[in-house]
Amino acid sequence: MGDPAPELGWVARELSEDFPHLGLQYLALSAQPGPSPEPVRRRLGALAGRLSGGHVVHMRQDPVPSAYRVFWRQVGIDPDTVRTPIERIALDRLIRGGLPSRNLLDDAITIATLETGVALTAFDGDLLEGPLGLRLARDAEPLGGSGRPLAGGQIVLSDAHRALAMLGGEVAADRCVGPSTRRIAIAAVQVKGVTQISVEEALWTVADTVGLPGELPSERW
Repeated sequence: MGDPAPELGWVARELSEDFPHLGLQYLALSAQPGPSPEPVRRRLGALAGRLSGGHVVHMRQDPVPSAYRVFWRQVGIDPDTVRTPIERIALDRLIRGGLPSRNLLDDAITIATLETGVALTAFDGDLLEGPLGLRLARDAEPLGGSGRPLAGGQIVLSDAHRALAMLGGEVAADRCVGPSTRRIAIAAVQVKGVTQISVEEALWTVADTVGLPGELPSERW
């Protein structure tokens, strides 16, 4: 049985008109949080060992990290303040002197991000309503339905009813993966310059690391 195709998310018209290459794809996984097994910890350690200071400095010139930096600037985000996911991980490695294992999901996302550069976000799949997509936040709408109010016009990852996460950043506390999670939804933001194969590789890497893919959100909702 081959790897499943990611589900294609929606992009609101006001975004797709300005950014025709912007997209969102996601997979649902039947998995739950827990400690990483030894093979995953070894893989994480091996990747951390490759991240020298010089590599981190030049990383932003690589095609995928560069593509996210360009998009960040296009939408008014300073990538030197709000780091792209791979740069955030790489800088954390330099500060800590390594990449300590956190849990299986976080380790899987770290591994997938370092290997592909793709921006990934995880949610509790059972707390989502409708297919995932990208849109602009409404002024003062609460993140996740009960979180802090958002400034209008920011790009958010969303389901059919509420903003779930900021682009490349904060995830709603009441929609994120927690101890009771049994289904995980992994979303990948695709921008101009990020290939389809990179997105699929990132999602499959997480799936292969944490468990077997379950039903997709659109099939259950």
